[in-house]
Amino acid sequence: MSLPSSAILLDKMMALHPKVIDLTLDRVHRILAALGQPERRLPPVIHVAGTNGKGSTQAMIRAGLEGAGLTCHAYTSPHLARFHERIRVAGDLIDEGRLVATLDRCLAANGPDPITFFEITTAAGFVAFAETPADYTLLEVGLGGRLDATNVVDRPALTVITPVDMDHQQYLGDTLAQIAAEKAGIIKRGVRVIVGRQQDAALEVIEAQAARLGAPVIAHGQHWHVRAERGRLVFEDETGLLDLPKPALLGAHQVENAGIALAALRALGQDEAACEAAMTRVSWPARMQRLRHGPLAEAAREAELWLDGGHNPHAARAIAALLADLPARPTHLICGMLNTKDVTGYMMPLAGVAQSLRAVSIPGQAATLSAADTAAAALAAGLRAQEAASVAAALAAILAETPQARVLICGSLYLAGEILKENG
Repeated sequence: MSLPSSAILLDKMMALHPKVIDLTLDRVHRILAALGQPERRLPPVIHVAGTNGKGSTQAMIRAGLEGAGLTCHAYTSPHLARFHERIRVAGDLIDEGRLVATLDRCLAANGPDPITFFEITTAAGFVAFAETPADYTLLEVGLGGRLDATNVVDRPALTVITPVDMDHQQYLGDTLAQIAAEKAGIIKRGVRVIVGRQQDAALEVIEAQAARLGAPVIAHGQHWHVRAERGRLVFEDETGLLDLPKPALLGAHQVENAGIALAALRALGQDEAACEAAMTRVSWPARMQRLRHGPLAEAAREAELWLDGGHNPHAARAIAALLADLPARPTHLICGMLNTKDVTGYMMPLAGVAQSLRAVSIPGQAATLSAADTAAAALAAGLRAQEAASVAAALAAILAETPQARVLICGSLYLAGEILKENG
């Protein structure tokens, strides 16, 4: 009898808890105990939290370590096109057979007890990582930090906190200090923490938590600096200066993310070759990704077609800055967002760089903001906006008016994932 597909098992896991997000560590500790504590048998862990840049920063750290000939497990979320993207085992995406076997074990260990989808699939990642040799394990926090399912490793090799901003207030708190306190929950006693550029309110909280735990802080602006200069990236810390290629990921915000990754690599004892590999070998989809394949790209013809999954005001500011730096071309947005996001805050930075916005609903997402509400938010932010039935319809309407437009599909990683399924 053939094994069930991973999709069937993942659907079963979705039904184990009525809430998609329910922050606590109790259920995670329970299932990990039933699985034989795989989190205690992981290769050295690099734990990454923050509001923005977690995925890009982790991807650069991984590129640097792999460039040095080391092997890395990596756990990220959400996935874009396939669940397998979340669990990278010793450099490769987990294969279907192993994923099915691992999910089966986790379902059996959990039984009928309530557990969220993220919690049980995080446990599955730990099982796969614990049973395969590697030099490092890279863990990206799903939401927050203190009560995130990844926060069960007692002594990681390194913790990393990327820029903290307002996001997920319904779970993490209404102020920047409250949100920073949740992110700082990954800091462990005596373990070094790399800290990206922070607003003062966030930095104060992070440094206070590190001081309480005796965790050495390696912070942007104090212990390391990064800047773009003459088409290159310059990084300086107490060890010296690195003159490197700019990161393969586009945007001034990626220079900041690169600085965090480089500080982490230096803290891990990696040399300049590894740091250069972090810049040149990194790949991370749906971060200002140019789409060149698939039906949408073919339909675009003379137009430029881009994709980005950023979904909060900080991300929108970074996108706007990048668009402003590109060669002049009429820019139009196709946008779909979740109803849990700060939609107006996301739209406002983009109003200055885009000529129009077509609003769509995100297929298959119960929490999608309706196209009508997305269009209304765009209008309130100063964008010329209207609804569209789909991304393809929105693109056709833009091209009918401006065949050589620059078109950015944006607003949600879930929307980006739908696009990459057909146009990756």
